[in-house]
Amino acid sequence: MRPLRRNVAIAIDGGGIRGAIVARALAILEEHLGGPLIDVVRLTAGTSTGSILSTGIARGLTGETMHALYQQLASVVFPRTWRSALWPLTTYRYASEPLAAALKAVVGDGVMGDYWAAQPSTDVVITLFDVLENRTRFAKPWKREYAQWPIVQTVLASSSVPTYYPPVQGRYVDGGVGSYANPSYLAAYEAYFCLGWDPAETTLLSFGTGRAPEGLQPGQPDRLRAWEWLSPVLGAFMQSADDQQVRLVRTFFPSLDFRRFQVPLREAIAMDDTRHMALLTAYGDELGRMVLNDQTDPVVDEAARRAPRRG
Repeated sequence: MRPLRRNVAIAIDGGGIRGAIVARALAILEEHLGGPLIDVVRLTAGTSTGSILSTGIARGLTGETMHALYQQLASVVFPRTWRSALWPLTTYRYASEPLAAALKAVVGDGVMGDYWAAQPSTDVVITLFDVLENRTRFAKPWKREYAQWPIVQTVLASSSVPTYYPPVQGRYVDGGVGSYANPSYLAAYEAYFCLGWDPAETTLLSFGTGRAPEGLQPGQPDRLRAWEWLSPVLGAFMQSADDQQVRLVRTFFPSLDFRRFQVPLREAIAMDDTRHMALLTAYGDELGRMVLNDQTDPVVDEAARRAPRRG
């Protein structure tokens, strides 16, 4: 693995229970570095499950600890109850109280401003979508508007995927509803424009929670009913938005040491499917090896190689 630069940032995607993949990879990275990430990372950015991991890093939790928490709390956060069994006849699948309690166990009490007041300070950027104002919000510890926001409520809002959990305070839902399910461009922007970091002295590690397997089979689109288009269209939108963030970072921050890591999934795993924890750990091992070998996302890398060059 190439050495990290003076300034280090981490950005982590959304993906529900697939956050266990990243947690395991972080544990492998920390074993290589010889200590917790908080010793070297001063900026974290996350969406949904990525916000849980990002705040955990800033709190000093190790990847090993967070991976164990995913293993222990999976069935608590995504319980099989009458509500999940009757969905979509219910307004949402899971009550938010178990998730809120799990978040408190991870990040504890406190407000966003605590991260900035700590010594040394850490910038933690959490995305959430405000459905009343129809805009993405970026909760940051140094920003007066968000300094007194409780950490648990902020992360809960970022993790409240519509139809899975009810909105927080009747207005805030998962930050991935906008364009920031992959917050890598957000982290690069924060580092340069808000923290004043020199890109030539900055490393940004971006972690995906698994690239979904290939989509529809030949001839299958011709047979889809109207409602069956929802899943492939939504999946295509989300994946395109994720990859776009990577291209934006590479285009506008060419001197940044940007490393995007994404493991290809060989089967689809829903964000609330808790039956595959052992498999998610295996994917995490694979992602961890990619990190140590500087093996960045092969799909995006191949697309970049094929893109026409100007000049």
